Amino acid sequence: MALSPCGAKIDSQGRELISHGTASFPAACYDDDLSREEVPWHWHEEMEAALVAKGRAVFAAGGKSYPLETGQGIFVNSGVVHGVQAEGTGECRLHSIVFHPRLVGGSLDSVFWQDYIRPLLEDGGTKAVILEEEIPWQKDVLTALEDAWQACVQEGPGYEFQVREGLSRIVYFLAAGRAPQSRPSAKDLRDGERIKIMLQYIQEHFGEHLTMEDVAASASLSPSECLRCFHSTIGSTPIQYVKHYRIQRAARLLAGSHMKIVDIGTECGFQEMSYFARAFREIKGCTPSQYRKKAEESRRKETHADAE
Repeated sequence: MALSPCGAKIDSQGRELISHGTASFPAACYDDDLSREEVPWHWHEEMEAALVAKGRAVFAAGGKSYPLETGQGIFVNSGVVHGVQAEGTGECRLHSIVFHPRLVGGSLDSVFWQDYIRPLLEDGGTKAVILEEEIPWQKDVLTALEDAWQACVQEGPGYEFQVREGLSRIVYFLAAGRAPQSRPSAKDLRDGERIKIMLQYIQEHFGEHLTMEDVAASASLSPSECLRCFHSTIGSTPIQYVKHYRIQRAARLLAGSHMKIVDIGTECGFQEMSYFARAFREIKGCTPSQYRKKAEESRRKETHADAE
């Protein structure tokens, strides 16, 4: 298995389609360089546990933002819309493992599912849990996370048992250590479903001319209700999110293709190249051409390091 490539392909309901592991072993680990590319808003049925291995990151989940330092981590529950980006300009690496609850819980009538997995899934107030080394049970979660992650990367004999054992410890410590949260309101649950629909619409039509009215209509909302929903769930306006998502896609094409910069701008919904350059600099801190040059230099260094 080792490290798996990550992406954010999603279905018509905004659910991530990437396969985290396999049907027989539904778990996968990732080593994301957030200083190169942030992880965009998405959601999946799997649970996720992540540790900031280097640098500083901002993890957003369930309508809240969580600044994380090196050594801190986070648990994200099933079905929660989330995203993460580096904070600052230094190197930032995130170790994460995404796993389906059935890997730990087994059958629905097992004691593992009934006493540990089910309470976590049904605790609608537990969308995300910050993990810090200063709190003993959270330190235990972080240790279990790193053990499972390392076993997943190294793929030694019987590593699947080691990974499942680590994930089982994570679930146990969370179930035993966290305080149950009050259930979210009907409005919060409704907003969560609406934002998934609207994010999916944007991600399918980002290259087209988009207005807030278009985004609102995708979820059968008024523009004012759409604006409120975006503010309450991801802390952004629809138009700000559209611009940010376009720049994310443009950055990926700049780093991973030989397309002309003007063609990349057009494909990502920017009809004026001057606005594309301004928006790119605003979000990435450099021009598109400078970003491409940095990506090429980084690839050359990695290739040289691998050859040594």
